[in-house]
Amino acid sequence: MDVRAHMSMLFHLDKCIGCHTCSVACKNLWTDRKGAEYMWWNNVETRPGTGYPTGWEDQEHYRGGWEKNWVGVELKLHSRPQGLANLFYNPALPELDDYYEPFTFRYEDLFNAPEGEHQPTAIPISAITGDPIDIQAGPNWDDDLSGSNIYAANDPNMVDVAAEVREQMSEIERVVFNYLPRICNHCLNPACVAACPSGAIYKRGEDGVVLVNEDKCRAWRMCVSACPYKKVYYNWSTGKSEKCILCFPRMETGQAPACAHSCVGRIRYMGVLLYDADLIQWAAEGPEEELFDRQNEVILDPFDPAVIAAAKENGIDDGTMAAAQKSPAYRFVKEWKLALPLHAEYRTIAMMFYIPPLSPVVSTIEEGLVRLDISPEQIDFELFQGLEKARLPIKYLANLFSAGNEEVIEKILRKMLAVRIYKRRQSVEGFIDEATEAMIESAGTTPEEIEAIYRLTTLPTMQERFVFPPYHREMSAEAMYGDPLARKGETGLGYTAAPKRGA
Repeated sequence: MDVRAHMSMLFHLDKCIGCHTCSVACKNLWTDRKGAEYMWWNNVETRPGTGYPTGWEDQEHYRGGWEKNWVGVELKLHSRPQGLANLFYNPALPELDDYYEPFTFRYEDLFNAPEGEHQPTAIPISAITGDPIDIQAGPNWDDDLSGSNIYAANDPNMVDVAAEVREQMSEIERVVFNYLPRICNHCLNPACVAACPSGAIYKRGEDGVVLVNEDKCRAWRMCVSACPYKKVYYNWSTGKSEKCILCFPRMETGQAPACAHSCVGRIRYMGVLLYDADLIQWAAEGPEEELFDRQNEVILDPFDPAVIAAAKENGIDDGTMAAAQKSPAYRFVKEWKLALPLHAEYRTIAMMFYIPPLSPVVSTIEEGLVRLDISPEQIDFELFQGLEKARLPIKYLANLFSAGNEEVIEKILRKMLAVRIYKRRQSVEGFIDEATEAMIESAGTTPEEIEAIYRLTTLPTMQERFVFPPYHREMSAEAMYGDPLARKGETGLGYTAAPKRGA
């Protein structure tokens, strides 16, 4: 057993309000530099939709992630011999149009325009060429456009959804959407690391953060193609690849990442997950229907004496173990089994997790009026006995989070509904009746577990949402910088030497 620690973030999609505060916080902190204008290390997508960059889930086109073959798994992008050829021509590399051409506005026109009959305007200009452009896209161009025949209809996750259900989802009284925040998943089996010819991308041993060594980066951009989530970006100014660093300088000082700290809906949680590195290959090579269960087996119980002993033998200190035992990520992912990785079928073993959203009941029109398509005797229990009436199809959520396994999604939604119904009966009716008790049992939960889920979902403190281990950077300061006082009080990415093109 090779026990290691990993910092993981969890997104509670039932609480996301789509305000994009997380995206703006990240942009202001990390990607406001020349060449990084189009980079959104954190972005929030409207689902159903095509996401950012456009259609990033279409791996038949982008060739991201891993695929299973007779020897195990190999990069979907290329084999080793093909990789050599792809150095000179990579057909799977996203183009700027798949993102958007970054733009700004010529604000001086507002002050220098000659006198005329019309109000002067600041025309948009390309941030790359400086020429006037016609803006055609942006990082959240399809914001709230669910039901559209351009964006929602082209969502790759709609492929296996029945045609009549897809048709219903475009009807105005049945339109529904949810928000999907995305950052780098800091995978256990990262395709970007495997694809990099120069070995510039690596995974930190102490917390699992995937980083780019820009001194080694030679701009091959195989990392951009190989990442199935398209969360590695190419800086056209420096000629280097860049990506989400999980705000590790903030974590090292006990602060939450900027996106999580600024979250208005408080949908984000962070904590330590212990995992068995010996099982990574076994988990990645599993049959598609077993991928989530195998990943769950990789995550270890921090209360298990055998795990604790193996962790100490591997150099994991008591502070990290204590943080793992208090981790909200562990409770949601392993203990309560409410959270899932995004697109497990990519076989990267993503370590950022999502709690699927609940959705309203389907509406119908009778005599010109819109009403809920649910019988009066079921109204109190809403979707519990009729998840097929949810506006957001179970199959769609399964395609997003459980490699198409609808049973996994149904179990999570029923447990979430059990929490909602139980607490509603408790607060509104003042008692728990037999029907509610039977519902709790059928959902595979208990009143004690419901109270714990409710407490951590609705009433958590900052310290309960974000549990960080001590990083002991004071011990490595001398080795890293020579004089430990020379960098006192500093945080941020920083460089020993600024990256240069071709270096």
